[in-house]
Amino acid sequence: MLTTHSRALFLVLVVCAMSLAQNTAKPADIILVKGRVFTATDAHAYAEAIAIQGTRIQAIGTNQEISALAGPSTRRIDLAGNLVIPGLNDVHTHFGRDFQGVMLDFGGMEPPCAQVLEKVRQAVRQEPPGTLVEGMIGGVAFFDAGCTASALDRIAPSDPVVLWTWSPHAAILNQAAARKFGIHANDPPPLAGWFGKDMKAQKWDGVVHQGAWFRIFQALMADRAGEQARLSSYLQREAQWGVTSLTIMEVEPERRLQLLQAIQPALRIRLVPFLPYQDQNRRRQPHYPPVPSALADRVTVSGVKWLLDGSPIERSAGMREPYTDDPSTSGKVDFPPAEIRAILQEAQQRHAQPMLHAVGDKTTQALLDQMDATGGAAAWSQRRLRIEHGDGIMPDLIPRVKKLGIIVVENPSHFALADLFRRRFGPERAAVLQPFRSLLSAGIPLAIASDGGPGVPILNPYLNIMFAAYYPGKPNESLTREQAVIAYTRTAAYAECAESEKGTLEPGKFADLAVLSQDIFEVSPQALPKTESLLTIVGGKVAYNSGALVPSSPESVHADPTPREEAQSGPRNPHQGAALIKKLLPAAK
Repeated sequence: MLTTHSRALFLVLVVCAMSLAQNTAKPADIILVKGRVFTATDAHAYAEAIAIQGTRIQAIGTNQEISALAGPSTRRIDLAGNLVIPGLNDVHTHFGRDFQGVMLDFGGMEPPCAQVLEKVRQAVRQEPPGTLVEGMIGGVAFFDAGCTASALDRIAPSDPVVLWTWSPHAAILNQAAARKFGIHANDPPPLAGWFGKDMKAQKWDGVVHQGAWFRIFQALMADRAGEQARLSSYLQREAQWGVTSLTIMEVEPERRLQLLQAIQPALRIRLVPFLPYQDQNRRRQPHYPPVPSALADRVTVSGVKWLLDGSPIERSAGMREPYTDDPSTSGKVDFPPAEIRAILQEAQQRHAQPMLHAVGDKTTQALLDQMDATGGAAAWSQRRLRIEHGDGIMPDLIPRVKKLGIIVVENPSHFALADLFRRRFGPERAAVLQPFRSLLSAGIPLAIASDGGPGVPILNPYLNIMFAAYYPGKPNESLTREQAVIAYTRTAAYAECAESEKGTLEPGKFADLAVLSQDIFEVSPQALPKTESLLTIVGGKVAYNSGALVPSSPESVHADPTPREEAQSGPRNPHQGAALIKKLLPAAK
């Protein structure tokens, strides 16, 4: 016979059981069945079906398990055997405004100097007097002795001309452009900025790097009526690829918020204040405008991005040893040690996640030294500081990167610059530059991002996955395709401190996913860039629908899918992708 206490406990247990049963029995809003679901989790990497309730994933499981969650109003989608992955998360991208001037078309990323000057000459003849003429060049023209500010002055004595490198970390300007942008010839280089092709000039000579260039680069950008439509189109294209989250390194977060409020994007967007140029004698401070309530469920403003050096294209990445193809220079670290230390201390005080562009090994070492000086592993191991690009994490620096808890955000498209790296650094250094699998093997969180932006087209994420799985010239540094997708989803979410909400397909997380047009774990390497999303869902809502998938009948939901052959995830032949990579992205000289 039950005592009073026992009866009370029994009633509580009954009520709890009834509540749990009711919650479990609540019908799903959407079920996706008869597919191949890559969850990106360790415990159960693959499943057959997904149930979505509201904005979250309700369950992952077999067709039978998920079908049991369907109710009369549940939307049933037959995946027809297609692959489902967590929504891709591009955690390092850029979106610039339109430009003021006439942009010259050189027909490629590496035009020779003679062609560049002739195109400028033609534009000056054809355009109205005073028209701003712009062109995007590579290392071939930039370092050619004939491509100088003086040469531009002779061709265009009155028309402003700006030739900027596609990286874009440097530019050549004529005197008319200097006047247009209020540059005084006697002014010294600004903080974190440099003059001269070798970055050693103390006075203005028409060639600008880093902070000395980005101030002008920002002034080049114009407010144009089509910017909102262009941003909307950009976000829609990302959704068509199955991208559900973006981190935009943003010089003007307030302006971007205004555009996003007008667009009301379906994707999740993180804006990171980016300070590419500084005031003359001090660093500028990041600005965190409030997010409008209408965007608060999808848009955030947080973190801070700093440039600590440039790129190998202009020999501006800070290296511990001289450049092989120009032993007179080893590049530059943009900030002195005291400034790097101050950047880190300010990030600690603000509780802001630092995202630091560091390409050269000298720059990387300088950052690690200052992290040690500001508390070392005890202070940094849980703060998720990010090194963006990470090309210069040499083997001797990998243990320090691991110990300090650093996240590395790599851009596999940069692997296409292997020939340039061999020229710049010689075969021995080039062999260990741009580590990839080595970072993952060391236990360092490794995320993949596009680094798309001004001068660089919106980069197809499946092209990046191809680069990651078929690293040209370094097969031992290749990832498996599953590892590459995890780096683009699960680790990318970790890199923005959002792994509890997204990045994997499991109950309780946001229903952010993409149904792909082909199985990216099975198709040939050459076919990977052809991948599109058939259906992109963000928070349980359709962000993109190709129309290829249609709701299925209740009867067909319960049918078992056609048996599939197990996917082969490892690199079949890491050299296969090299020829295609060279076609898709020409190497800089």
